Amino acid sequence: MGGRTGRPRGKRVPRLTGTAPRGAPDATELQKGLVLLSAAQPLDVQPTPLALLLLGREADPRSERGVECPGDLPAPSDPDLVARARAAKEKLGDRVFVLGHHYQRDEVIEFADVTGDSFKLARDAAARPEAEYIVFCGVHFMAESADILTSAQQRVVLPDLAAGCSMADMATAEQVAECWDVLTEAGIAGTTVPVSYMNSSADIKAFTGRHGGTICTSSNAKRALEWAFGQGEKVLFLPDQHLGRNTAVRDMGMTLDDCVVYNPHKPNGGLTPQQLRDARMILWRGHCSVHGRFSLDSVREVRERIPGVNVLVHPECKHEVVGAADQVGSTEYIIKALEAAPAGSKWAIGTELNLVRRLANRFAAEDKEIVFLDRTVCFCSTMNRIDLPHLVWALESLADGTVVNRIEVDAETEKFAKLALERMLALP
Repeated sequence: MGGRTGRPRGKRVPRLTGTAPRGAPDATELQKGLVLLSAAQPLDVQPTPLALLLLGREADPRSERGVECPGDLPAPSDPDLVARARAAKEKLGDRVFVLGHHYQRDEVIEFADVTGDSFKLARDAAARPEAEYIVFCGVHFMAESADILTSAQQRVVLPDLAAGCSMADMATAEQVAECWDVLTEAGIAGTTVPVSYMNSSADIKAFTGRHGGTICTSSNAKRALEWAFGQGEKVLFLPDQHLGRNTAVRDMGMTLDDCVVYNPHKPNGGLTPQQLRDARMILWRGHCSVHGRFSLDSVREVRERIPGVNVLVHPECKHEVVGAADQVGSTEYIIKALEAAPAGSKWAIGTELNLVRRLANRFAAEDKEIVFLDRTVCFCSTMNRIDLPHLVWALESLADGTVVNRIEVDAETEKFAKLALERMLALP
Protein backbone atom coordinates (compact mmCIF):
# COMPACT_ATOMS: atom_id res chain seq x y z
CA MET A 1 0.00 0.00 0.00
CA GLY A 2 2.99 2.26 -0.21
CA GLY A 3 3.41 2.36 3.57
CA ARG A 4 1.06 2.42 6.52
CA THR A 5 0.72 6.14 6.93
CA GLY A 6 -2.66 7.57 5.99
CA ARG A 7 -3.34 10.78 4.17
CA PRO A 8 -5.29 13.78 5.38
CA ARG A 9 -8.54 14.39 3.53
CA GLY A 10 -8.41 17.97 2.39
CA LYS A 11 -8.95 20.49 5.15
CA ARG A 12 -11.28 18.39 7.25
CA VAL A 13 -10.83 18.71 11.00
CA PRO A 14 -13.12 16.00 12.35
CA ARG A 15 -14.30 15.50 15.87
CA LEU A 16 -16.72 12.93 17.16
CA THR A 17 -20.24 14.19 17.75
CA GLY A 18 -23.56 12.61 18.52
CA THR A 19 -24.97 10.42 21.26
CA ALA A 20 -23.02 7.62 22.90
CA PRO A 21 -24.44 4.08 22.68
CA ARG A 22 -26.80 3.05 25.44
CA GLY A 23 -24.82 1.97 28.46
CA ALA A 24 -21.64 3.72 27.33
CA PRO A 25 -20.00 6.23 29.66
CA ASP A 26 -20.82 9.84 28.87
CA ALA A 27 -18.19 12.54 28.38
CA THR A 28 -18.39 13.61 32.04
CA GLU A 29 -17.70 10.10 33.25
CA LEU A 30 -14.81 9.75 30.82
CA GLN A 31 -13.44 13.09 31.96
CA LYS A 32 -13.58 11.97 35.61
CA GLY A 33 -11.87 8.72 34.70
CA LEU A 34 -9.03 10.53 32.96
CA VAL A 35 -8.58 12.88 35.91
CA LEU A 36 -8.45 9.95 38.33
CA LEU A 37 -5.96 8.15 36.13
CA SER A 38 -3.72 11.19 35.85
CA ALA A 39 -3.92 11.77 39.63
CA ALA A 40 -2.94 8.22 40.57
CA GLN A 41 0.70 8.55 41.59
CA PRO A 42 1.91 4.97 40.99
CA LEU A 43 0.54 4.90 37.45
CA ASP A 44 1.85 6.78 34.45
CA VAL A 45 -1.25 6.40 32.32
CA GLN A 46 -1.89 8.63 29.33
CA PRO A 47 -5.38 8.98 27.81
CA THR A 48 -5.71 7.01 24.61
CA PRO A 49 -6.47 8.67 21.27
CA LEU A 50 -9.94 7.06 21.40
CA ALA A 51 -10.64 8.56 24.82
CA LEU A 52 -9.58 11.99 23.60
CA LEU A 53 -11.71 11.54 20.47
CA LEU A 54 -14.73 10.67 22.61
CA LEU A 55 -14.14 13.79 24.68
CA GLY A 56 -13.96 15.93 21.57
CA ARG A 57 -10.34 16.85 22.31
CA GLU A 58 -8.64 15.13 19.43
CA ALA A 59 -9.07 14.83 15.68
CA ASP A 60 -8.96 11.88 13.32
CA PRO A 61 -8.34 13.38 9.87
CA ARG A 62 -9.08 10.10 8.05
CA SER A 63 -12.32 9.31 9.83
CA GLU A 64 -15.73 10.05 8.39
CA ARG A 65 -16.83 11.21 11.85
CA GLY A 66 -18.11 14.60 12.78
CA VAL A 67 -16.89 18.04 11.95
CA GLU A 68 -18.51 21.43 12.07
CA CYS A 69 -19.00 23.67 9.07
CA PRO A 70 -17.08 26.92 9.04
CA GLY A 71 -19.28 30.00 9.10
CA ASP A 72 -22.86 30.37 10.26
CA LEU A 73 -25.60 28.04 9.09
CA PRO A 74 -29.09 29.35 8.46
CA ALA A 75 -31.47 28.48 11.28
CA PRO A 76 -33.58 25.37 10.58
CA SER A 77 -36.63 27.45 11.49
CA ASP A 78 -35.89 30.05 8.83
CA PRO A 79 -39.13 30.22 6.79
CA ASP A 80 -37.21 31.45 3.75
CA LEU A 81 -34.90 28.43 3.36
CA VAL A 82 -36.69 27.03 0.33
CA ALA A 83 -36.73 30.42 -1.40
CA ARG A 84 -33.05 30.98 -0.53
CA ALA A 85 -32.04 27.59 -1.92
CA ARG A 86 -33.98 28.22 -5.10
CA ALA A 87 -32.50 31.70 -5.52
CA ALA A 88 -28.91 30.53 -4.99
CA LYS A 89 -29.36 27.63 -7.41
CA GLU A 90 -30.85 29.92 -10.04
CA LYS A 91 -28.00 32.38 -9.61
CA LEU A 92 -25.45 29.62 -10.18
CA GLY A 93 -27.32 28.26 -13.19
CA ASP A 94 -25.47 25.59 -15.18
CA ARG A 95 -22.34 26.16 -13.10
CA VAL A 96 -23.77 23.91 -10.38
CA PHE A 97 -25.04 20.34 -10.58
CA VAL A 98 -26.79 18.99 -7.49
CA LEU A 99 -26.80 15.24 -6.87
CA GLY A 100 -29.29 13.66 -4.46
CA HIS A 101 -28.89 10.15 -3.10
CA HIS A 102 -32.05 8.08 -2.72
CA TYR A 103 -31.70 8.13 1.07
CA GLN A 104 -31.80 11.91 1.36
CA ARG A 105 -34.60 13.91 2.96
CA ASP A 106 -37.42 15.09 0.71
CA GLU A 107 -36.52 18.73 1.40
CA VAL A 108 -33.07 18.09 -0.11
CA ILE A 109 -34.22 15.85 -2.96
CA GLU A 110 -36.44 18.72 -4.10
CA PHE A 111 -33.33 20.60 -5.26
CA ALA A 112 -31.47 17.66 -6.81
CA ASP A 113 -30.91 17.76 -10.56
CA VAL A 114 -30.62 13.96 -10.57
CA THR A 115 -31.24 11.23 -8.00
CA GLY A 116 -29.80 7.75 -7.74
CA ASP A 117 -27.46 5.44 -5.90
CA SER A 118 -23.86 6.37 -5.19
CA PHE A 119 -22.24 5.07 -8.38
CA LYS A 120 -24.98 6.33 -10.70
CA LEU A 121 -24.61 9.80 -9.21
CA ALA A 122 -20.82 9.78 -9.58
CA ARG A 123 -21.21 8.83 -13.25
CA ASP A 124 -23.87 11.50 -13.72
CA ALA A 125 -21.42 14.06 -12.35
CA ALA A 126 -18.71 12.90 -14.75
CA ALA A 127 -21.18 13.29 -17.62
CA ARG A 128 -21.61 16.99 -16.83
CA PRO A 129 -18.15 18.47 -17.52
CA GLU A 130 -19.64 21.94 -17.98
CA ALA A 131 -20.69 22.05 -14.32
CA GLU A 132 -18.07 23.92 -12.33
CA TYR A 133 -19.48 22.78 -8.99
CA ILE A 134 -20.82 19.36 -8.06
CA VAL A 135 -22.86 19.56 -4.87
CA PHE A 136 -23.18 16.00 -3.62
CA CYS A 137 -26.08 15.43 -1.24
CA GLY A 138 -24.91 12.10 0.05
CA VAL A 139 -22.05 10.97 2.26
CA HIS A 140 -18.29 11.41 2.16
CA PHE A 141 -17.21 8.31 0.21
CA MET A 142 -19.74 9.19 -2.51
CA ALA A 143 -18.31 12.67 -2.89
CA GLU A 144 -14.82 11.16 -3.07
CA SER A 145 -15.93 8.90 -5.92
CA ALA A 146 -17.40 11.89 -7.73
CA ASP A 147 -14.11 13.76 -7.35
CA ILE A 148 -12.21 10.76 -8.73
CA LEU A 149 -14.45 10.47 -11.79
CA THR A 150 -14.83 14.16 -12.61
CA SER A 151 -12.29 16.47 -14.22
CA ALA A 152 -9.65 18.46 -12.37
CA GLN A 153 -11.53 21.67 -13.17
CA GLN A 154 -14.67 20.56 -11.38
CA ARG A 155 -15.01 21.01 -7.64
CA VAL A 156 -17.02 18.59 -5.53
CA VAL A 157 -18.76 19.97 -2.45
CA LEU A 158 -20.32 18.03 0.43
CA PRO A 159 -22.77 20.32 2.28
CA ASP A 160 -21.91 18.80 5.67
CA LEU A 161 -18.53 17.14 6.16
CA ALA A 162 -20.00 15.18 9.08
CA ALA A 163 -22.08 13.19 6.60
CA GLY A 164 -20.00 10.05 6.68
CA CYS A 165 -20.67 6.34 6.54
CA SER A 166 -20.21 4.01 9.48
CA MET A 167 -19.59 1.09 7.14
CA ALA A 168 -16.84 2.94 5.28
CA ASP A 169 -15.26 3.80 8.62
CA MET A 170 -15.09 0.11 9.53
CA ALA A 171 -12.16 -0.44 7.16
CA THR A 172 -9.20 1.92 7.45
CA ALA A 173 -6.12 1.93 5.23
CA GLU A 174 -3.91 0.79 8.11
CA GLN A 175 -6.23 -2.08 9.05
CA VAL A 176 -6.45 -3.33 5.48
CA ALA A 177 -2.67 -3.13 5.05
CA GLU A 178 -2.26 -5.22 8.19
CA CYS A 179 -4.80 -7.71 6.85
CA TRP A 180 -2.82 -8.04 3.64
CA ASP A 181 0.28 -8.75 5.72
CA VAL A 182 -1.63 -11.53 7.48
CA LEU A 183 -2.66 -12.99 4.12
CA THR A 184 0.94 -12.76 2.95
CA GLU A 185 2.19 -14.61 6.02
CA ALA A 186 -0.44 -17.29 5.42
CA GLY A 187 0.90 -17.66 1.88
CA ILE A 188 -2.33 -16.70 0.11
CA ALA A 189 -1.95 -13.02 -0.81
CA GLY A 190 -0.69 -13.97 -4.25
CA THR A 191 -3.89 -15.85 -5.04
CA THR A 192 -6.31 -13.41 -3.34
CA VAL A 193 -8.12 -10.68 -5.28
CA PRO A 194 -9.61 -7.76 -3.35
CA VAL A 195 -13.17 -6.73 -4.24
CA SER A 196 -14.34 -3.57 -2.51
CA TYR A 197 -17.89 -2.36 -2.27
CA MET A 198 -18.59 1.12 -3.59
CA ASN A 199 -19.38 2.05 0.01
CA SER A 200 -15.72 2.41 0.93
CA SER A 201 -13.25 5.25 1.26
CA ALA A 202 -10.95 6.38 -1.53
CA ASP A 203 -8.06 4.84 0.42
CA ILE A 204 -9.67 1.40 0.28
CA LYS A 205 -10.53 1.79 -3.39
CA ALA A 206 -6.89 2.70 -4.03
CA PHE A 207 -5.69 -0.36 -2.10
CA THR A 208 -7.99 -2.46 -4.28
CA GLY A 209 -6.59 -0.92 -7.45
CA ARG A 210 -2.99 -1.43 -6.35
CA HIS A 211 -3.58 -5.10 -5.67
CA GLY A 212 -5.32 -5.99 -8.91
CA GLY A 213 -8.88 -5.85 -7.63
CA THR A 214 -12.12 -4.21 -8.61
CA ILE A 215 -14.97 -2.22 -7.09
CA CYS A 216 -18.55 -3.48 -7.06
CA THR A 217 -22.02 -2.15 -6.38
CA SER A 218 -24.94 -4.04 -4.92
CA SER A 219 -26.20 -4.41 -8.51
CA ASN A 220 -23.08 -5.99 -10.02
CA ALA A 221 -21.50 -7.80 -7.05
CA LYS A 222 -22.02 -11.21 -8.66
CA ARG A 223 -20.28 -10.14 -11.87
CA ALA A 224 -17.43 -8.64 -9.86
CA LEU A 225 -16.94 -11.86 -7.90
CA GLU A 226 -17.09 -13.98 -11.05
CA TRP A 227 -14.40 -11.78 -12.56
CA ALA A 228 -12.28 -11.95 -9.39
CA PHE A 229 -12.41 -15.74 -9.21
CA GLY A 230 -11.23 -15.77 -12.80
CA GLN A 231 -8.12 -13.88 -11.63
CA GLY A 232 -7.38 -15.77 -8.41
CA GLU A 233 -8.49 -18.46 -6.00
CA LYS A 234 -9.83 -16.29 -3.18
CA VAL A 235 -11.52 -12.96 -2.64
CA LEU A 236 -10.97 -10.42 0.12
CA PHE A 237 -14.33 -8.65 0.23
CA LEU A 238 -14.40 -5.15 1.74
CA PRO A 239 -16.01 -3.69 3.81
CA ASP A 240 -19.55 -5.19 3.99
CA GLN A 241 -19.57 -8.80 5.11
CA HIS A 242 -23.29 -9.22 4.39
CA LEU A 243 -23.20 -8.20 0.73
CA GLY A 244 -20.17 -10.44 0.21
CA ARG A 245 -21.74 -13.43 1.97
CA ASN A 246 -25.15 -13.03 0.34
CA THR A 247 -23.65 -12.75 -3.13
CA ALA A 248 -21.33 -15.72 -2.67
CA VAL A 249 -23.89 -18.06 -1.10
CA ARG A 250 -27.18 -16.93 -2.58
CA ASP A 251 -26.06 -15.98 -6.08
CA MET A 252 -22.97 -18.11 -6.70
CA GLY A 253 -23.76 -21.37 -4.97
CA MET A 254 -21.02 -21.29 -2.35
CA THR A 255 -21.62 -22.49 1.20
CA LEU A 256 -21.30 -20.61 4.46
CA ASP A 257 -18.28 -22.80 5.19
CA ASP A 258 -16.54 -21.22 2.18
CA CYS A 259 -16.68 -17.88 4.01
CA VAL A 260 -14.66 -16.60 6.97
CA VAL A 261 -14.93 -13.21 8.66
CA TYR A 262 -11.76 -11.18 9.20
CA ASN A 263 -12.07 -9.06 12.35
CA PRO A 264 -9.55 -6.17 12.21
CA HIS A 265 -9.78 -5.73 15.97
CA LYS A 266 -8.40 -9.21 16.72
CA PRO A 267 -4.84 -10.53 16.20
CA ASN A 268 -4.57 -12.01 12.70
CA GLY A 269 -8.20 -11.11 12.16
CA GLY A 270 -9.27 -13.77 14.65
CA LEU A 271 -8.40 -16.47 12.10
CA THR A 272 -5.77 -19.17 11.87
CA PRO A 273 -3.58 -19.51 8.77
CA GLN A 274 -5.39 -22.77 7.97
CA GLN A 275 -8.80 -21.12 8.15
CA LEU A 276 -7.58 -18.49 5.71
CA ARG A 277 -6.16 -21.14 3.37
CA ASP A 278 -9.40 -23.13 3.43
CA ALA A 279 -11.66 -20.15 2.76
CA ARG A 280 -12.76 -18.91 -0.64
CA MET A 281 -14.37 -15.70 0.62
CA ILE A 282 -12.55 -13.64 3.25
CA LEU A 283 -15.20 -11.21 4.45
CA TRP A 284 -14.26 -8.00 6.23
CA ARG A 285 -16.15 -7.53 9.49
CA GLY A 286 -18.17 -4.50 8.42
CA HIS A 287 -21.86 -3.80 7.98
CA CYS A 288 -24.46 -1.13 7.30
CA SER A 289 -25.90 0.23 10.52
CA VAL A 290 -29.34 0.65 8.92
CA HIS A 291 -29.69 -2.62 6.99
CA GLY A 292 -28.11 -4.53 9.86
CA ARG A 293 -31.11 -3.67 12.05
CA PHE A 294 -33.54 -5.85 10.10
CA SER A 295 -34.04 -9.29 11.62
CA LEU A 296 -35.96 -12.53 11.14
CA ASP A 297 -38.39 -11.24 13.74
CA SER A 298 -39.01 -8.21 11.51
CA VAL A 299 -39.93 -10.52 8.64
CA ARG A 300 -42.15 -12.76 10.76
CA GLU A 301 -43.92 -9.83 12.37
CA VAL A 302 -44.76 -8.10 9.09
CA ARG A 303 -46.04 -11.33 7.53
CA GLU A 304 -48.37 -11.82 10.51
CA ARG A 305 -49.50 -8.22 10.43
CA ILE A 306 -50.02 -7.94 6.66
CA PRO A 307 -51.18 -11.22 5.06
CA GLY A 308 -49.90 -11.67 1.52
CA VAL A 309 -47.14 -9.07 1.89
CA ASN A 310 -44.09 -9.26 -0.36
CA VAL A 311 -40.85 -8.80 1.57
CA LEU A 312 -38.19 -7.02 -0.50
CA VAL A 313 -34.81 -6.31 1.08
CA HIS A 314 -31.42 -4.88 0.18
CA PRO A 315 -28.49 -7.36 -0.01
CA GLU A 316 -26.70 -5.45 2.77
CA CYS A 317 -29.15 -7.16 5.16
CA LYS A 318 -28.08 -10.16 7.22
CA HIS A 319 -27.97 -13.54 5.50
CA GLU A 320 -30.93 -14.96 7.41
CA VAL A 321 -33.06 -11.93 6.52
CA VAL A 322 -32.16 -12.24 2.85
CA GLY A 323 -33.03 -15.94 3.01
CA ALA A 324 -36.47 -15.18 4.46
CA ALA A 325 -37.29 -12.42 1.95
CA ASP A 326 -39.30 -12.85 -1.23
CA GLN A 327 -37.02 -10.64 -3.29
CA VAL A 328 -33.55 -9.17 -2.81
CA GLY A 329 -32.00 -6.32 -4.73
CA SER A 330 -30.21 -3.01 -4.87
CA THR A 331 -31.85 0.35 -4.32
CA GLU A 332 -32.47 0.70 -8.05
CA TYR A 333 -33.89 -2.84 -8.14
CA ILE A 334 -36.28 -2.00 -5.31
CA ILE A 335 -37.56 1.09 -7.12
CA LYS A 336 -38.07 -0.79 -10.40
CA ALA A 337 -39.79 -3.71 -8.65
CA LEU A 338 -42.31 -1.36 -7.08
CA GLU A 339 -42.84 0.46 -10.36
CA ALA A 340 -43.71 -2.86 -12.00
CA ALA A 341 -45.82 -4.17 -9.09
CA PRO A 342 -49.54 -4.63 -9.73
CA ALA A 343 -52.14 -2.43 -8.11
CA GLY A 344 -53.36 -3.80 -4.82
CA SER A 345 -50.04 -5.48 -3.99
CA LYS A 346 -48.49 -5.18 -0.53
CA TRP A 347 -44.80 -4.66 0.16
CA ALA A 348 -42.52 -4.53 3.18
CA ILE A 349 -39.22 -2.93 2.23
CA GLY A 350 -35.94 -3.48 4.05
CA THR A 351 -33.90 -0.40 3.25
CA GLU A 352 -33.48 3.21 4.43
CA LEU A 353 -36.65 4.87 5.68
CA ASN A 354 -36.49 8.12 3.67
CA LEU A 355 -36.64 6.12 0.44
CA VAL A 356 -39.38 3.79 1.71
CA ARG A 357 -41.59 6.71 2.75
CA ARG A 358 -41.02 8.44 -0.58
CA LEU A 359 -41.97 5.28 -2.48
CA ALA A 360 -45.04 4.73 -0.29
CA ASN A 361 -46.26 8.25 -1.06
CA ARG A 362 -45.43 7.92 -4.75
CA PHE A 363 -47.36 4.68 -5.28
CA ALA A 364 -50.28 5.29 -2.88
CA ALA A 365 -52.45 6.51 -5.76
CA GLU A 366 -51.84 3.18 -7.53
CA ASP A 367 -53.21 1.26 -4.53
CA LYS A 368 -49.84 -0.23 -3.65
CA GLU A 369 -49.35 -0.64 0.09
CA ILE A 370 -45.69 -0.06 0.99
CA VAL A 371 -44.39 -0.26 4.57
CA PHE A 372 -41.03 -0.19 6.30
CA LEU A 373 -39.91 -3.71 7.23
CA ASP A 374 -39.12 -2.85 10.84
CA ARG A 375 -41.61 -1.04 13.07
CA THR A 376 -38.68 0.73 14.72
CA VAL A 377 -37.97 3.94 12.81
CA CYS A 378 -34.41 4.00 11.53
CA PHE A 379 -33.00 6.67 9.25
CA CYS A 380 -29.41 6.72 8.08
CA SER A 381 -28.24 9.24 10.66
CA THR A 382 -25.16 10.41 8.78
CA MET A 383 -26.99 10.72 5.46
CA ASN A 384 -29.58 12.81 7.28
CA ARG A 385 -26.93 15.33 8.29
CA ILE A 386 -27.40 16.82 4.85
CA ASP A 387 -30.37 19.07 5.52
CA LEU A 388 -31.80 22.24 4.03
CA PRO A 389 -29.74 24.65 6.18
CA HIS A 390 -26.49 22.98 5.09
CA LEU A 391 -27.58 22.87 1.45
CA VAL A 392 -28.57 26.55 1.52
CA TRP A 393 -25.27 27.47 3.16
CA ALA A 394 -23.28 25.57 0.53
CA LEU A 395 -25.23 26.98 -2.43
CA GLU A 396 -25.17 30.57 -1.17
CA SER A 397 -21.44 30.31 -0.47
CA LEU A 398 -20.80 29.09 -4.02
CA ALA A 399 -23.04 31.81 -5.43
CA ASP A 400 -20.92 34.36 -3.52
CA GLY A 401 -17.72 32.89 -5.00
CA THR A 402 -16.57 30.91 -1.94
CA VAL A 403 -15.97 27.18 -2.32
CA VAL A 404 -16.79 25.43 0.96
CA ASN A 405 -16.40 21.82 2.09
CA ARG A 406 -14.52 20.80 -1.02
CA ILE A 407 -13.78 17.08 -1.29
CA GLU A 408 -10.47 16.54 -3.02
CA VAL A 409 -8.72 13.17 -3.38
CA ASP A 410 -4.93 13.37 -3.74
CA ALA A 411 -3.42 12.37 -7.10
CA GLU A 412 -1.77 9.13 -5.96
CA THR A 413 -4.91 7.81 -4.28
CA GLU A 414 -7.04 8.92 -7.20
CA LYS A 415 -4.82 7.10 -9.69
CA PHE A 416 -5.27 3.66 -8.11
CA ALA A 417 -8.86 4.17 -6.98
CA LYS A 418 -9.78 5.13 -10.53
CA LEU A 419 -8.01 2.01 -11.80
CA ALA A 420 -10.23 -0.14 -9.58
CA LEU A 421 -13.34 1.74 -10.70
CA GLU A 422 -12.38 1.35 -14.35
CA ARG A 423 -12.02 -2.39 -13.84
CA MET A 424 -15.60 -2.42 -12.59
CA LEU A 425 -16.78 -0.44 -15.62
CA ALA A 426 -15.10 -3.01 -17.87
CA LEU A 427 -16.88 -5.97 -16.25
CA PRO A 428 -18.76 -8.09 -18.78
